[in-house]
Formats: sequence, C-alpha cells, structure tokens
Amino acid sequence: QVQLVESGGGLVQAGGSLRLSCAASGRTFRRYAMGWFRQAPGKERDMVAAISSGGSTTYADSVKGRFTISRNNAWNTVYLQMNSLKPEDTAVYYCAGQDQKGSYVYTRIYEYDYWGQGTQVTVSS
Repeated sequence: QVQLVESGGGLVQAGGSLRLSCAASGRTFRRYAMGWFRQAPGKERDMVAAISSGGSTTYADSVKGRFTISRNNAWNTVYLQMNSLKPEDTAVYYCAGQDQKGSYVYTRIYEYDYWGQGTQVTVSS
C-alpha cells in the first residue's frame, strides 16, 4: 500500500507563490506516475499537472506557464511550484500516484489508485 502525504499549502496573496510537496512511501517511487489535482467547493476534482516516471509532464491550460511539476526520486517526493497565484487557484490540492505502465502521462482521476489527504491552498485578492 502506497501512502502519499501532501504539505506546503496555506494562505497567500494574489501574485504570490507556494510550493506543494507530496512524500510517498515505498521503495518503487521512481516507477510511479504522479499527478496533482485540485477541487474547489462545489466543483469537480480536476487535474492540475502530471508527470510520468520518465519525467514527461502535462498541465491544465489554466496553470500553464505558472505552475511546474517536478519529482525527486531520491527523496520519494513530487513537487508543485505555483507562481503568480490567482484567487481562482483556491482549492484543496491532492497528490495522486499510480504504477507506471508505458510512458503515458496519466491525467484522469480514475487512472490513479493512490491519493493523499489533500492540502488547502487559499489565494486572497
């Protein structure tokens, strides 16, 4: 069983930055595809960014150029650097993981088996 623990959320003013971290248990982190999703009140959970085990990445159009996903396999950690934050980025952010098959970057909720508990990000205007 893989456990994912997010950290780094908080309150920030518009235009500010935050870096989220997701620490994973297990010895095979380097084989996992990882993703960040977010869910605002009353809305569906959506993909923000994802990274394959090989390092390929993809982003939601709403965060392209502002957010960067990266991973450190030595530390079993995936990061989400969030710059130029906007009030509409306010949400609970979830980390997700899945055993990588092929080189595909997983972008859909149902493609991930492992989830963290979420961390709140609030951007004030």
